[in-house]
Amino acid sequence: MKNSRVRNGNFVIGFGGFAILQNMGFYMIAAVLMPQRLKDIGVDNPDALLGTISAAGAMISLFVNVFVGSLSDRTRSRLGKRAPWYLIGSIVSAISFYSIGIPSTGLGVLIAYCFANVGQNMMTAPVVAAISDLVPEQNRGKISASYGGGITIGQAFGTLLGSFLIFDTGVGFGLAATMYVIASIIAFIFLPHNEYYHVKEDSNEKLFKIILYSFTPPIKKARDFWLAFVCRTCLIVAYQMVAAYQLYILENYIGQDKSASAGIISMMSVITMVVAFVATIVSGPVSDKIGRRKPPVIIACILYGIGIMMPLILPSVMGMLLFAGIAGLGYGMYMSVDQALNIDVLPNKEDAGKDLGFLNVASCAGQAIGAGITSIIVTVTNGYVMVFPLAIIITVIAAISVWKIKSVQ
Repeated sequence: MKNSRVRNGNFVIGFGGFAILQNMGFYMIAAVLMPQRLKDIGVDNPDALLGTISAAGAMISLFVNVFVGSLSDRTRSRLGKRAPWYLIGSIVSAISFYSIGIPSTGLGVLIAYCFANVGQNMMTAPVVAAISDLVPEQNRGKISASYGGGITIGQAFGTLLGSFLIFDTGVGFGLAATMYVIASIIAFIFLPHNEYYHVKEDSNEKLFKIILYSFTPPIKKARDFWLAFVCRTCLIVAYQMVAAYQLYILENYIGQDKSASAGIISMMSVITMVVAFVATIVSGPVSDKIGRRKPPVIIACILYGIGIMMPLILPSVMGMLLFAGIAGLGYGMYMSVDQALNIDVLPNKEDAGKDLGFLNVASCAGQAIGAGITSIIVTVTNGYVMVFPLAIIITVIAAISVWKIKSVQ
């Protein structure tokens, strides 16, 4: 029993610490520092270019996440032989994210961001897939909460730090790079990397067969898997439509200047961190105790939809703060049970790395689609008003998708 407690404690620190630091680094840059950098270097239409950069990074993430996840299935050594994947990935991420602050052109920023997404998906794919192997079903909600809650808290804290460094972006890019390295070290220390599972590895296997396997989506008995995919994609789309543009929304929709916007982002981040922490310590363990995954997700969708409505009803600082609180609670609640739900609907646990890679595509596609939709809306309507109702509709689709899942309560 004591060893089990120690093991679960290591899982919480390993998965949670990894998620917090990786997402702190990413959202410092994606939500604040990179949008500000585009303005600092004099890009003519930063809204449109930000959408293009987000889409390009997400498409690259799509390929890398699925391929690296598939390789982990072939060796079945996610945190053993695969440890080099996330260690090397952290170095690639650190160098690339720091490099975003160097170019003086939008094209240079785009190229650096694309390389950064290669590195961070080399990190994420093997670590996420390891949850399926290492964590018993009865504890999956708790560990999912530590990982998913870590993502939400990392996003909020990263955005907070980014807002403090908005006038000194160079320091911010360097700090974010350091976080990626520390994240991989935490995973290496606290997660077992000497445990091996059913080995699929074949040294004579042709690269073509590996690639074919990597990009073959699950089909047999995969209905619920794809419903979970739709749910995750829609929620990420809705979230990214607002989160990726919050600096520009505050400046161009709410009417705040750069300094005021930085202060408001700080307040929003603190609010989101608090409610995300509450969601994390409650939702995952409660989900384990009642043996149900769907109710927390549906409630999360409702809360998120209400939160998105706030800036539409109240186009003011208060509306954005209410968005941070209500939508942050909903998003944190979803992320705390997200991985547990995804693992529960896997058609074949032997292909967990590959199939979870496809589910992670939902995150990549969601980032690309969400940023792209907002970019198009702003370009066509010259404003942000239509962003919010469309994001609410997409959130409703997410709720319906998870409600339709049959194999999970």
